[in-house]
Amino acid sequence: MKPGLTVGETLRAHGVTRRGFLKYCAAITSLMALPPSSLKAVAAALEAARRPSVIWLSFQECTGCTESLTRSADATIEELIFNAISLDYHHTLQAASGAAAEAAREQAMHENYGNYLLIVDGSIPIADAGYSTIAGISNRDMLLETAAGAAAIVSVGTCAAFGGIPAARPNPTGAVPVSELITDKPIINVPGCPPIPVVITGVLVQYLTFGLPDLDAQGRPLAFYGQSIHDRCYRRPFYDKGLFADSFDDEGAKKGWCLYKLGCRGPTTYNACATAKWNNGTSFPIESGHPCLGCSEPDFWDTGSFYHALSTPTEAIGEAAVYAAGGGLLIGAAVGAVHQRHKRKAIESHRKVSLDDIDEGAAK
Repeated sequence: MKPGLTVGETLRAHGVTRRGFLKYCAAITSLMALPPSSLKAVAAALEAARRPSVIWLSFQECTGCTESLTRSADATIEELIFNAISLDYHHTLQAASGAAAEAAREQAMHENYGNYLLIVDGSIPIADAGYSTIAGISNRDMLLETAAGAAAIVSVGTCAAFGGIPAARPNPTGAVPVSELITDKPIINVPGCPPIPVVITGVLVQYLTFGLPDLDAQGRPLAFYGQSIHDRCYRRPFYDKGLFADSFDDEGAKKGWCLYKLGCRGPTTYNACATAKWNNGTSFPIESGHPCLGCSEPDFWDTGSFYHALSTPTEAIGEAAVYAAGGGLLIGAAVGAVHQRHKRKAIESHRKVSLDDIDEGAAK
């Protein structure tokens, strides 16, 4: 399918039914925590949108971000590639290799100059060009060349967004994030080590339907990084009561008490792990008994031991626990609670909406 086709035209070419398309739009609308009334707008915008050419560059990374993407559940990789975007270059997923692979990248750049979406995972080494090259081209040069014609850039993973583990001290390769080299293009940071699968695909569909999303101070989409994990954690009531696990095998841990004393970074980490979760919504690290490591935050690897509490003492937190990790958590918790109520209502409303009624309304 050519990038110039609309999503609607591509859907019909693939034999996707209108009802199937609406189900897909309902899942995406719910994922972005939009009200049910937005479903028609999402469907109309996505159906009329032109499938953009997407070039995905991988630099100093572990392939974890791609592994995460291919395990997306709500907006699957098949739906994303064949229905929403034209993935024209990706080291791991493309069939071409060698000269043919680079020819595909150059063709996509030439034919879609100024309009394609550039996705980058992995940090860029600048201490020595030889640390990482592709087809004899340094990561830095390939990024600058490809970014020149991009409409926008999505930095997927903490390495691309903030430098990640390669940039951790002593940073032997001189690793830097995309934003340090590219300053004249819109950049959407989607951090995580790796990011949540549905967050990656959700950000891409959000860009396709509504354009550039609202971002926080770190360049992250507010729809997915607008609240801390602490705000939405199911262990939060134990934190507020001052009930903490002191070790991974004590009675508190067995009862599901808060992991704050064991070094949980939930109060200072912004991500959707507590609500979107992993493995098709099965669980997330805290639910599995391990404290959050704060992997979606800058310099998470260099902030100190993962298994020491953010602040001490913690024994007297009790009802004042919201202040333990610093001022502002009380406000964040209140905002988070309101957001969660709205999100739950939106999801419940989506479940009650009749797709037949939506289709009938759209026909009118």
